[in-house]
Amino acid sequence: MTPAELSRTVLHAVRRAVDDGELSVTVPERAVVTEPGPGGCGDFATTIALQLARPAGQPALRVAEILRTRLAEAEGVRDVVVTGPGFLNISLDEQVDPVAGLVREIREKGTRYGYGDALAGQVVALRVPYEVRAEVVADAVVRLVGTQGGRATVEHGEPANLRPVPAPEDPAPLGPDAARWALLHPAPHDRPRITADHLIQRESNPLFRVRYAHARIRALSRNAARLGFSAEPGPIGLVPQLGAGISGTYARSGGRRPGVSAEAAGDPFGTSASAGGHSLLGTLAHADAGPLVGPGSADPDAGRLLGPANAGPLADPGPANPDLGPANANPGPLDPLNTGTTPSAPPTPADANPLPPHANTPTPLPLLTPLAAHPRILAVAATRRAPDRLARHLVTVADAVLPLLPCVLPVGEEKPSAAHRARLALAEAAGTVLAGGLSLLGIDAPEHL
Repeated sequence: MTPAELSRTVLHAVRRAVDDGELSVTVPERAVVTEPGPGGCGDFATTIALQLARPAGQPALRVAEILRTRLAEAEGVRDVVVTGPGFLNISLDEQVDPVAGLVREIREKGTRYGYGDALAGQVVALRVPYEVRAEVVADAVVRLVGTQGGRATVEHGEPANLRPVPAPEDPAPLGPDAARWALLHPAPHDRPRITADHLIQRESNPLFRVRYAHARIRALSRNAARLGFSAEPGPIGLVPQLGAGISGTYARSGGRRPGVSAEAAGDPFGTSASAGGHSLLGTLAHADAGPLVGPGSADPDAGRLLGPANAGPLADPGPANPDLGPANANPGPLDPLNTGTTPSAPPTPADANPLPPHANTPTPLPLLTPLAAHPRILAVAATRRAPDRLARHLVTVADAVLPLLPCVLPVGEEKPSAAHRARLALAEAAGTVLAGGLSLLGIDAPEHL
């Protein structure tokens, strides 16, 4: 059962409760499911009961209990527990692997994963002024509308119905890819920055992080083939907890395998370090790091989408849609990138990690949530004419997949296992989403950087 299927199962439970007369509400169009946060349990959690409590005129705990009994009867659901003021925590049957199910769906649909019918049969007429940013945004909107079964037309003149804040100067010197990113990544009401920062290959540049993540995933696929294995969806097992960023995996084993190049190690820039060294993205990728949920680096809805369920109302200080409410997460520390940390920042002290360097912890699911949310992001970006939503979502996917990449290939004397094949499949699924999203923005997804 994928998160999308579980979302439909939750909506079906709401519909049954309405049909039985226990709830008097309008069945919502979507039910957001996220990974459980502190205080939660199970595989997924949802805030649907809190969302429906006010329109139903009943306490959230009562609504949660009504839905709990119906969800517990659904196929593939092993148990449902109500926690806090009304959070529904859902445990799936043991044979149900949400990661493998989602990966299979993405592999099957390829770069068309996320396409839907939200605008089926509709013609969206765009009128834009003669201005470079308006032209680029309109071009991206045309592509996005097409993903939802609609068709968009573009005309020039007044009155304009698509008028982003104009670019302060000609973005052409940045080159086609960086120029489009500079114009599309900011929200339409924000003035774009036309600066050389978009060309710098370092972690402070979100376009670089997205393209770097895609290029590195492609390098992993090529070099997994050289090591004699390919991607296969399945349980990804336990991921070693790293204490020194991307270089930590290689540092633990004393460097790369003998005779294996930097690219074969999944590091196309050759940035893996021996013990005590730092990688280019060393401050970014920690195996136990969550996705960016703070303002400034993700979709305005991302804090609500990615914030783990059962986490606290302070997790999302920015604006949000009521139907995307965070599943109650206590905010954790923001990623260093969100505060402008550069690769030269000192590494986290070893004694700051309460677990020993070689400790194994259950695999976190920060990547699963943005991958599962990709169809919703495409629909929102298309219906609201907001390609910036997609751009920021791609940054979220990249930041969530990078911590996984050091654990995809065998290290040292390890032999390729089913877990390595499953991790490669998960990484490739993220790469597919990144490639498809960049294509919709009109930006190249490089095989090499």
